[in-house]
Amino acid sequence: MLAALVPSPARRRTSPAEPSEPSEPTGPPAAGGRARRAVPTVVTAVGLFAAARLTGVLVLTLLAHAHGKDATTLLGRTWDSLWYIGIAADGYGELRPYTRLVLNDLAFFPLYPWLIRAVTALLPIGGGAAGILLSWGAAAAAAAGIYLIGRRVHGRGAGVLLVLLWGLTPHSVVLSLAYTEPLLTALAAWALYATMTERWLWAGALACLAGLSRPNGLAVAAAVAVTAAWHVAVLARRRELSVHTLWKPAAGTVLAPLGWVGFFLWVGRRQGDWLGGYFEVQRKWGSAFDLGRGNLEFVGHLLRHPDKLVFTVALVIVLLAVLLLGLLIADRAPLPLIVFSAVLLLIALGGSGYFASKPRLLLPAFPLLLPLAAALTRTARARPRHATLVVAALAGLSFAYGAYLVVMATSPL
Repeated sequence: MLAALVPSPARRRTSPAEPSEPSEPTGPPAAGGRARRAVPTVVTAVGLFAAARLTGVLVLTLLAHAHGKDATTLLGRTWDSLWYIGIAADGYGELRPYTRLVLNDLAFFPLYPWLIRAVTALLPIGGGAAGILLSWGAAAAAAAGIYLIGRRVHGRGAGVLLVLLWGLTPHSVVLSLAYTEPLLTALAAWALYATMTERWLWAGALACLAGLSRPNGLAVAAAVAVTAAWHVAVLARRRELSVHTLWKPAAGTVLAPLGWVGFFLWVGRRQGDWLGGYFEVQRKWGSAFDLGRGNLEFVGHLLRHPDKLVFTVALVIVLLAVLLLGLLIADRAPLPLIVFSAVLLLIALGGSGYFASKPRLLLPAFPLLLPLAAALTRTARARPRHATLVVAALAGLSFAYGAYLVVMATSPL
């Protein structure tokens, strides 16, 4: 099966960070023949992703039933989902004292609650069901964008396997919950693809929306801005810089951070401190950017006193993410993918928030899986049974651990 997904050797770009001719056509394909061949591959990638996640939901449902719990409630009204549903229904303004913390709903960015409110206004469903519907749709859109990026960098087979690997990470169960990670990943994937194909206005607009979806959505704007600056520098070196070639990269760069900055300033104004208000909200949640000091202290505690399984798994995943970033850089991946992944990792490692949530925060960092997808593609061509066994093992781990996280674990996702 996997061998059929990798029909030909992958084509590599010689200098993926520079503006150059794309390795795959970005305009309408000639004579329609290429389009007919490409569409089934996109459908295959999204279909495999959907099959993986639906299987994960089935396992979760069976485990929930065995423990006397309702799977629909777990999917749509778990942990942060309740905050988003509350914001969608009643707006901002809820405070909850929690031990030494003060939990303020201003910590949650507004795009997802806006969408939940819109869906509940159009359809006769509640906030939890609307959240699930949005997350599943966003996850499918993200899978399509991830496939296009994988195909552009390493070929069609690697694109399909990149999507499949993303759908089988240990914390991929979050992609089936009423959470914001699917939405951010969809916006990020398409913004990064637009950046790689030099569609600067689309890249900026999507990055702006990503900045309205989650705090770490700022990583998308960083990727757009750095790549646009590199693009302009290359044009200047080639003496091709002009108002005509400059305005779209500049406009995309300006547009990209507006969503994040706008919400940041709005929260600051509401809190009475334009620049410090948002950080104060986060601090009262027990989250602050301290250059990783809190994380190092927690890792030291974990090594001395092994705690819950979720913390140990989180530590392993974070360490693997650092390694995969090194491999991504060593592979000379396209610049926007490196910048996006590095900034996401910096935010996750530099923030002192709840450590068990770090793998969830890294779910949108799908480019980190590109080296694994390329390696698995080569294995699928040479030893298809080995590759199938690897994917099957990953699937078993993903389904079992995901169900455990939602149904049995007491730690917040």
